[in-house]
Amino acid sequence: MSPPELLSVHHMLMLSVLTGAADGYYYYRWTQCIYSSPDLSDMVFIEGLYFNRYPFVKFNSTVGKFVGFTEFGVRTAEMWNKDESILQQTRAQVDVFCRPNAELTEAAVYNKTVQPKVKLSSVMPGDNTHPALVMCSVYDFYPEAIKVSWMKDGALVTSDVTSTDERPNGDWLYQIHSELEYTPHAGQKISCVVEHASFSKPMIYDWDPPVPEFEFNIQLLFTIETAGLVLGIIIAATGFIYYKIKSAGL
Repeated sequence: MSPPELLSVHHMLMLSVLTGAADGYYYYRWTQCIYSSPDLSDMVFIEGLYFNRYPFVKFNSTVGKFVGFTEFGVRTAEMWNKDESILQQTRAQVDVFCRPNAELTEAAVYNKTVQPKVKLSSVMPGDNTHPALVMCSVYDFYPEAIKVSWMKDGALVTSDVTSTDERPNGDWLYQIHSELEYTPHAGQKISCVVEHASFSKPMIYDWDPPVPEFEFNIQLLFTIETAGLVLGIIIAATGFIYYKIKSAGL
């Protein structure tokens, strides 16, 4: 398994140092710290010595000693394995080098969270006989893992839902979009539920659908009629008062 593939499975700290080069020959040292457990209990320290891209000596903390891969590497490994001070110093790298750096990386990168921005919007309006389509867009969150679901009148919706995968924004943040198809009813409550590491509990966002055009027209007509009635009463009252004043000869 190549290092990039390994990195996608485990967190890995790497240090590669070029120590010498001449006439196209080079020798370098590559150290790795590999772990997958959050408490770093499965930490493994690996150190490899390479000549022209090929390893000749490696140390793995799970083995606890040096292993040679070439004739020169076997002699070198035997010599270092007989030196207790070298073995102890190398074995200690799990605690001296790996864990402190992994803790810093966890705190600075992996444990960081960014709360998502959530927006609900109408994709397709509907009425009592035609379905409507509403979208819940979740933007700019980190880490990638997230769960977006829907509720209808407080009950989890398990059908008529379409969602995208988490998509990278290109700035270390992510986005996801989910759509719900439903038939609007009076008094119906539609909600988008977002669960993410940046939240201490699932966040519920209620959908406030726009007023359908025919309902808007009815409301507008009622408002105009009401305003006309009030204006008529005011005009009538003003005329009556004027009439009383003229009748009294004032």
